[in-house]
Amino acid sequence: MSYKLNKKILEAISSQHEELVDLIKTLCKIPAPLNGEKQRAEFCKQWLEKCGAKGVYIDAVYNVIYQLNCDDNNDVSVFMAHTDTVFPATTQLLLKEADGKLYCPGVGDDTSNLALLMMSIKYIIKNNLQPDRGCVFVCDSGEEGLGNLKGVRAIMDAFGKRVKALYSFDGTSEKLVNCAVGSVRYKVEIKTEGGHSFSKFGNKNAIAYLAALITDLYKVKVPEQGRTTYNVGTIAGGTSINSIAQQAEMLFEYRSNVREHLEEMMVNFDKIIDSYRAKGVEINMKIIGKRACMGNVDKVAMQEISTKVADIFETYTSHRLSGSSSSRDSNIPLSMGIPAVSFGGYKGHGNHTKEEWIELASLKTGFPLILTTILDEFRANNADLFE
Repeated sequence: MSYKLNKKILEAISSQHEELVDLIKTLCKIPAPLNGEKQRAEFCKQWLEKCGAKGVYIDAVYNVIYQLNCDDNNDVSVFMAHTDTVFPATTQLLLKEADGKLYCPGVGDDTSNLALLMMSIKYIIKNNLQPDRGCVFVCDSGEEGLGNLKGVRAIMDAFGKRVKALYSFDGTSEKLVNCAVGSVRYKVEIKTEGGHSFSKFGNKNAIAYLAALITDLYKVKVPEQGRTTYNVGTIAGGTSINSIAQQAEMLFEYRSNVREHLEEMMVNFDKIIDSYRAKGVEINMKIIGKRACMGNVDKVAMQEISTKVADIFETYTSHRLSGSSSSRDSNIPLSMGIPAVSFGGYKGHGNHTKEEWIELASLKTGFPLILTTILDEFRANNADLFE
């Protein structure tokens, strides 16, 4: 099966390179922090409507949704790219273009892929293409950090078992994710009586107990099979230099690409917490984020979708991607047994840092990569799309 788009399509999207870059620049200037995606979502909706999209809507969690051929509860494929970034609204989103690169916080993850999805939708609308089965296009929210994958969760709640495949455009064009890494994230707080550092010396110190707890957590040996990790991300607490700390807290997570190992980490974590409670230490614990691990996905169906994407990449880059594990929007359908993959359409570096950049020339390959993945769902109704 050929995955090479016909010459006319390739020439058309090549001529839209500057428009694509301008869209990326425009999106970069719109802040989209966690739970602050509204402004970017509204822009995406209005932009798609100007392109001729009918029935575009924004749901309760600020997903922007556009459906094609989704009547009669038929099967659907979902194509998505997330609108949110890891940066708070106060971050200066300064754009700089130099030496063939575009610099800006969030420019790659996931703004470039979002723009590639939007430009692909525009091409489909402009050419009045109809998919073989239902297609749901989503500019989704809450992929990053403690967004807890709220956007894709809402999509899966809405479409459920109708979803036969999901493609998440996220990350660079150098990685294909087809295995979900699950995680559990906690806020752990320790409270003690505290007191004056001199007159009450010897009282329990919340910071000291938190430090000891962290030391014990870092003694845990992870399973040898698969990949399992843990991390303390932040710590805070105390009042002053001459006060015995009454309160201290941390954010802690563990991850694994094996469901049983995730459960094993939970058992170890609970045992260590219980051991400190047995010492009379007050510990408050709250789960602040949970991402599902790999479910029971049909191996043949999973191989088919992974092979297709690998074939598409080989067609346009002469490089064949192999699968890998990560935590992406694809986690949720994979946990439900639905085939899903995640990959991007750009090359770049520094994601999740203020120095992030993309290689502008890589978009010339990224556009056909993304569009081909989508148009493969249009083959039966549009026989001339591919060579």
